[in-house]
Amino acid sequence: MLKVLTHSWPLLMGVMLLMVGNGIQGTLLGIRGNLEGFTTYQLSYIMAAYFLGFLFGSWAAPKMIRQVGHVRVFAALGSLISAILVIYPVYPDWLIWTLLRVFAGFCFSGIYITAESWINNTASNETRGQALSAYMIVQMIGIIASQVLLNLPDPSGFALFILPSVLVSLAFMPILLAPTPAPEFGSTRRLSFRRLFTISPLGCVGMLLTGGIFSAMFGMASVWGAQSGLTLPQISLFVGAIYVGGLFLQYPIGWASDRMDRRKLIMGLSAVAALVMLIAALAPLPFPALVGVAMILGGITNPIYALLIAYTNDFLPREQMAGASAGLIFLNGFGAVFGPTATGWMMEQVGPSGFFVFIGVLYIALASYAVYRMTRRATPAVSGAFRGVTPGTSPLAVEAVLDEAVKEDIPAA
Repeated sequence: MLKVLTHSWPLLMGVMLLMVGNGIQGTLLGIRGNLEGFTTYQLSYIMAAYFLGFLFGSWAAPKMIRQVGHVRVFAALGSLISAILVIYPVYPDWLIWTLLRVFAGFCFSGIYITAESWINNTASNETRGQALSAYMIVQMIGIIASQVLLNLPDPSGFALFILPSVLVSLAFMPILLAPTPAPEFGSTRRLSFRRLFTISPLGCVGMLLTGGIFSAMFGMASVWGAQSGLTLPQISLFVGAIYVGGLFLQYPIGWASDRMDRRKLIMGLSAVAALVMLIAALAPLPFPALVGVAMILGGITNPIYALLIAYTNDFLPREQMAGASAGLIFLNGFGAVFGPTATGWMMEQVGPSGFFVFIGVLYIALASYAVYRMTRRATPAVSGAFRGVTPGTSPLAVEAVLDEAVKEDIPAA
């Protein structure tokens, strides 16, 4: 691991600063939008716009990189993000914010693809697994740290918008000045969605549902907190707990998935999440209990995303895994576009508790469909290794993670 950090620390430092900047603006807009008097439904469109841009960026960014190269794409998208972050408080209009969020999602998608391919290129065959693990950990640390920084300035002023703009600008210094050649960029060929659904119906349906869950969780948590009367420190602690849960439960759930039918684990975790969401929606929980709810939600959602990818790959030859994962990630992103708006509608109908109701309904649907699929197909005779992958990771990084998992499954000659 020390060797990995020695060679990759500029890239990892840059990624962490990017995640801090993105994490601040993601939570801040829900809080500031509430202060500006935006309705829940207006805020839901603002939050959904990011995932629409992210989805489009995942399709367009590889073409841009192949045309003009990593460095130019990285610098151009980074400059646009820095500008976007300081425009928000200048024009507090929900339609303008929605448009800006589309551009922000597009830019962050392109930047993640560029950074992930760069990190993958700097590692050797012997250290790639460690480099990818460090990358996933750095992502989580950056998001958690962003929630701490939210408590420093006043959210009604300009400082909290300038801070992520500065952090995003600084993120490019270690990456662009690193003595590492820009990598070659190869595209991943997707399987057709019809073929993908035939191979793994649970993988496809599950990815659509978890896309809605993740975007609701990531985009609307701060809106729920503001409408529930939580203070800024409480909102930041709640959002941070979501990612802390994902960080700590990834390994034990992954360990269990390599030793049992993954459909049973997906069903059981979804049922637990649905029950917890039901309790949070119906019972007036004290704030410490809500922090526990956030940790359980994040601790289940992040591993289920990786579980669905691993389960689908159990039915695929190695050469089709990358294409299948690219298709699954697209489905996840498509589902994510509708998560915040559906959550906003639910919150308009039943109040702030609609945040938990919507997520709970999707988890009930996932658990039910997993049970149904267990009646339609036998457990795979051979299962591949589980690898932790966070929602929002590009197909490029997922392909490299899966390649490492497959290598470790192949016995030495």
